[in-house]
Amino acid sequence: MKLVYFGMVIAALQVNYGITTAQAQPDDAAVSIVFVGDIMLAETPGKVVRSGRDPFAPIAPILDSADIRVGNLECVVAGNGTPEPGKPYTFRAHPRTLSVLKRHFDALVLANNHSGDYGPVAFGQMLDLLDQHGLGYFGGGRTLAQAHKPLIIERKGLRIAFLGYDEFFPRSFEADVDKAGIAWSEDEQVQYDIRHARTNDHADLVIPVMHWGVEHERTASIRQRQLARIMIEAGADAVIGGHPHVTQDVEQYQGKPIIYSLGNFLFDGFSSDDNNTGWILKMELNHAGVIGWRVISTHIDHQGVPHPQVGIDDACWSEGQHKLVACK
Repeated sequence: MKLVYFGMVIAALQVNYGITTAQAQPDDAAVSIVFVGDIMLAETPGKVVRSGRDPFAPIAPILDSADIRVGNLECVVAGNGTPEPGKPYTFRAHPRTLSVLKRHFDALVLANNHSGDYGPVAFGQMLDLLDQHGLGYFGGGRTLAQAHKPLIIERKGLRIAFLGYDEFFPRSFEADVDKAGIAWSEDEQVQYDIRHARTNDHADLVIPVMHWGVEHERTASIRQRQLARIMIEAGADAVIGGHPHVTQDVEQYQGKPIIYSLGNFLFDGFSSDDNNTGWILKMELNHAGVIGWRVISTHIDHQGVPHPQVGIDDACWSEGQHKLVACK
């Protein structure tokens, strides 16, 4: 359980965004997935979309290089609702932003502390809009059961289950038996959901995506580490996290990767370099699990738009390695 911490990201952005991996067997082709951190399409990024620009354009070649593209939607997308009383920051993006999201993403995580910023009615409208645009989502639903239901995506014969959970208040955003909302993280329920995804949904691989940790802390908390191990012991093949608005350390547990925080991806309003630096995580998987991954560093400009970080080293891991190395 050796901890590998990045004070800075490792290996320069290359023309080829692939991962150095062990050779997959011909009858078990690898599936590639990219994960990005917080996507906030209100405020300045929303104005970029309204002007006709695509804020994901500088990163599009990386996103388009993967079989599956997943991001955390750190806002509600709706035209109705009222701001949560007393909440210092509430984010609501215009429905026009979904066409841009659809261009670059296959699935969005809804389990976070901003999905419910404009109430359950706005949240429900967002679910309708996501369905209309054919955008997959997980970690949220029209009922409690739907919020905990995995999103199954199949590529190249591999069934991958995605689950999402929030650990950051307000808990009032949680779904209920008759209320739309997010999936809240409780250890026994998370363990059940992971096991259930394999036994009932017949998933080959299960990947939980967490909204957790302490904002602006570069090192994962004890709680994050404990829960990550619980999830892997329950059968998770990797654990991906976000929320702290900075990147955090990375760990291998039982040979499975834990990326505690990818940081911000598309977000405005931050002045610190740490807050404006994020990671794109690219993984390759087959039926045996994760066979390789790398992080690609990005920088957010004053409009909240991400760009590849040239001159910053990326980090890579391949099956059989005991530690991360600089990408070749």
